Amino acid sequence: MLCRSAFFWCYFVQNQSIDIDFALAYIFFVSCLVRVCFKGFSFMRIFTEPNQVQSYCLQKGREQKIALVPTMGCFHAGHVSLMRWAAEHSDFLAVSLFVNPSQFGPGEDLGSYPRTLQRDRELAEKEGADLLFIPEDGLMYPNGYDTWVTVPGVSANLCGQTRPGHFKGVATVVLKLLHIVSPHVAVFGRKDWQQLAVIRRMVRDLNLPVEIEGRPIVREADGLAMSSRNSYLGPGERKQAAYIYCGLLRMRDRFKSGERNVHALREEFCRYCRENIPHGEIDYCRIVDPQDITDLDYVRNLGLAAVAVRIGQARLIDNILLGEQE
Repeated sequence: MLCRSAFFWCYFVQNQSIDIDFALAYIFFVSCLVRVCFKGFSFMRIFTEPNQVQSYCLQKGREQKIALVPTMGCFHAGHVSLMRWAAEHSDFLAVSLFVNPSQFGPGEDLGSYPRTLQRDRELAEKEGADLLFIPEDGLMYPNGYDTWVTVPGVSANLCGQTRPGHFKGVATVVLKLLHIVSPHVAVFGRKDWQQLAVIRRMVRDLNLPVEIEGRPIVREADGLAMSSRNSYLGPGERKQAAYIYCGLLRMRDRFKSGERNVHALREEFCRYCRENIPHGEIDYCRIVDPQDITDLDYVRNLGLAAVAVRIGQARLIDNILLGEQE
């Protein structure tokens, strides 16, 4: 009714000698009423079928810039930062929520991975998502599924050594999501720097028409990198987990003081963790080339200090750049 009122008023103005400024003010007033009346209504579309998402996004992508934020749910401030950046740099925000079984190895936490679907739906809508894609396992990996994507070089080190097959699952599901949504840009966090490097290499090698954007790590007030797996930590474990980032900062301080030997820098982190995270177990502590994730012996210009630490049930990863791009 309000929109119809605005239409007739515009028609009246065109045919009568009415002050145009008054008419524009009236139209603005009506548009504000429309926004108020529709506040609280959901405009976010929710899909579970890949084929439906593909058809819908192919149509949208002809006229609008689509941004995709792939997630496994249990949203925190890190996810929110990705959605906000994506919404600001696109016309249409698509968010996927899929706990991908193919990137979990035997004995890992697939069954216990935190799932907060209703809260995630509300938060995605609040952050302006136009589409939320929540597929079921059987639709992403139907019976007889046997096609996999591997990026051997970049995925071989770090998590690739301690979680065999992990990046095969990551690359496969991300490629599927890119084909389903056809985004112009896909947005990932830098907390899992190796994952970002794997996806960038896959996109480059396969000539995929999508920009991959890596966004900064979002941290708790005490420096702990935000992660869905932080929920596994008990109070004492949570306090110790904050020292992971402190150890990385100690390593960076040594680097800024002139230390370039990787062994000495790694020992700084390991010693600090032994003193401050007595219940922790270092999975790895490496300094690698940020692009190809190969080990460095000596940091000349730029290196990525990447670590994984197990504390209780949680395996926590973090990283920090050493060098000119800090």
